[in-house]
Amino acid sequence: MKSQIMPLDGGYCNSLTQYSRRVTIPVRVGDVWIGGDHPIVVQSMTTVDTMDTQGSVEQCIRMIESGCQLIRITAPSLKEAENLRNIKEELRKRGYNTPLVADIHFTPNAAELAAKIVEKVRINPGNYADKKKFEVIDYTDASYAEELERIRERFLPLIKICKEHGTAMRIGTNHGSLSDRIMSRYGDTPLGMVESALEFLRICEDEKYHEIVISMKSSNTQVMVQAYRLLVQKLDEGGFKPYPLHLGVTEAGEAEDGRIKSAVGIGTLLEDGLGDTVRVSLTEDPEFEAPVARALIDRYTSRGAHAPIAPLVSYPIHPFEYTKRQVREVYNFGGQNVPRVIADISALSQVTDREMKAVGHFYLPELDKWKMNDLGCDFIYSGVNPIPFMLPNGMKEIQNYSVWKVVGDQLNKFPLFQLSEYQDAPEVHQELNFLAVSTADIDQAISLVGVRKGTVLLLSSSNAHGMPDLRRAFVALMEANCTAPVVVQVSYPAHTADQTMLYAATDVGGLLVDGLGDGIVISLNPDPSQDRKQVLEQIKLHNSVSFGVLQAARTRMSKTEYISCPSCGRTLFDLQETTAMIRKRTDHLKGVKIGIMGCIVNGPGEMADADYGYVGSGKGKITLYKGKEVVKRSVASEKAVDELINIIREDGKWLEPEAI
Repeated sequence: MKSQIMPLDGGYCNSLTQYSRRVTIPVRVGDVWIGGDHPIVVQSMTTVDTMDTQGSVEQCIRMIESGCQLIRITAPSLKEAENLRNIKEELRKRGYNTPLVADIHFTPNAAELAAKIVEKVRINPGNYADKKKFEVIDYTDASYAEELERIRERFLPLIKICKEHGTAMRIGTNHGSLSDRIMSRYGDTPLGMVESALEFLRICEDEKYHEIVISMKSSNTQVMVQAYRLLVQKLDEGGFKPYPLHLGVTEAGEAEDGRIKSAVGIGTLLEDGLGDTVRVSLTEDPEFEAPVARALIDRYTSRGAHAPIAPLVSYPIHPFEYTKRQVREVYNFGGQNVPRVIADISALSQVTDREMKAVGHFYLPELDKWKMNDLGCDFIYSGVNPIPFMLPNGMKEIQNYSVWKVVGDQLNKFPLFQLSEYQDAPEVHQELNFLAVSTADIDQAISLVGVRKGTVLLLSSSNAHGMPDLRRAFVALMEANCTAPVVVQVSYPAHTADQTMLYAATDVGGLLVDGLGDGIVISLNPDPSQDRKQVLEQIKLHNSVSFGVLQAARTRMSKTEYISCPSCGRTLFDLQETTAMIRKRTDHLKGVKIGIMGCIVNGPGEMADADYGYVGSGKGKITLYKGKEVVKRSVASEKAVDELINIIREDGKWLEPEAI
């Protein structure tokens, strides 16, 4: 494990143990302030064609009424930039003063016009003054300096207009649209993302223009988190002003997957006090985005009052690149194994084989055999209610120690010990034991598992500042050279389904992106008023969320991943309908990543991590990719899904779906 001694402020946030918002300069956007001591701002982006004034206005109003405080609208050319005036005027006539942001790609003249009309412009430094050709160029220092001077000349007019009109700006780096210049010098890295923004920021500071917000967005949560952290460090290191941060995961997707992926990226940074405005990007109507962003943000309104966490002297976790904690292998935990999912069904008595469907295992009575889907849990925790039938091959049962020591099958079942039981237990399983331990007792647990090697810790925290408290316990393990595997245990009693998925994604995902954690269990705490069906629905949710968090954190790929953009006025087809159609045909392709992009602006770049791509290239026309390579151009949209499947089939990755 790479070790890095860091100052107590963590190097990229105020504190790694005490919640505190990073202090930034305030930036005014119309009547809204971003940063400073102002609350975190919720924003979103329209999906209606910008030239549809009435449609745009109606959608803006729905977004505002759902909690959106800032609205972004695409302006791909001068005509759309000009029509922002009509949209703004109509909104003001109807009593809505929410600031508007023009989203610009490739067209500096549209940015310059929009900056005279709306309160903020967003530019992408990867394509504001560059055309991406995926070329590798060997720059000398002199030729690179010439490129920077060219960018300065192209960028200065916009800065002057923004200063004159009091217009704010977001310098928004996208991982998937880094310029060939940046890629050639820094590669496809978080550092490249940061330097892409700093090139433009230096020009702004030279011109004494500071009304700036910065973003480092990626569809890869690990890359996103690392880039934002590195940005903060580089701003401080380079003597820049502490500019506010706009947080977002690009192309997060839809439904549960989109919410979980957004929370892994955004929530991890919010935990460390980073972020001043949030946009959750879902492949859904934009009015559904603001409530999700608000749910993430609201966790921190009183977070500063949490119980104390032991301060750090050193920090053995490298925050700017992914390095997995070195862990010994215990049974199928740790070592080179993927993180495991434990499903808690301990609240259920008299469990039948039919109820295993909630945790991804299906009994087929006519064939007298079990079938597992991609979300079949690895272990099931029954507590004091032993499973009365033979479990499917591969899934194992965990019982409370008090039950395990008397039930008879002490070889194929595994015990869960409380700390007091573990110290004095006359017998343990010869291969695998689980020890429930809170962060407060981590030092005692370290001394015990050092003696008994066949033990996996189930680590939980009761601190309101849960993720940093859990992370602090991992640091204690690493400092003590304790290599016992750790399953992170979280619990969200009396929370909604949305809160459960968002909070678990933040608390566990935030650890996973730093290489911490060898499994996940979401504890079951049903309300006494819930009936059996409702408890089963909760178990099903917890199981699905657990796999979703592991996938979003890029630590276990258990299902098809869809990198789909949230749609905007540039989108060339019905993105929601198309995503649903592609998902229906391909969601059995375990581990395959498919990019579904509404237009060419971010498509090839943002889906660079995908195995296959489906990108709008014109009205009714689709371009299909394998990796970064175009395989077919101008495919009629009604044939494009079939053609995509043919490409996957020719590549040897197609499997025929099986009925369950």
